[in-house]
Amino acid sequence: MSDNEGRKDLRMPDDDEVFAVVVDMLGANRVRVRCMDGVERTARIPGKMQKRIWIREDDVVLVEPWDWQDEKADITWRYDKQEADQLREEGHIQE
Repeated sequence: MSDNEGRKDLRMPDDDEVFAVVVDMLGANRVRVRCMDGVERTARIPGKMQKRIWIREDDVVLVEPWDWQDEKADITWRYDKQEADQLREEGHIQE
């Protein structure tokens, strides 16, 4: 048995995406996120995610910062708890 048996292949960020942790729920499909590049942004939950995926504080998400307004972003992916713990263990996310 390898020590890697519980590891799943997780979706990693594309070139224009960053890991982020949800800090605050703002309402109206918006959340405040702290991105791993050191910037706090207002992120938008896109319509295709709104009813299917529930996003809560302290969730780990992937965001795509807007290229014309750096303080805003769109959420592209949400990790579940096991995946988030794995990302923290592997050092992708610093609290």
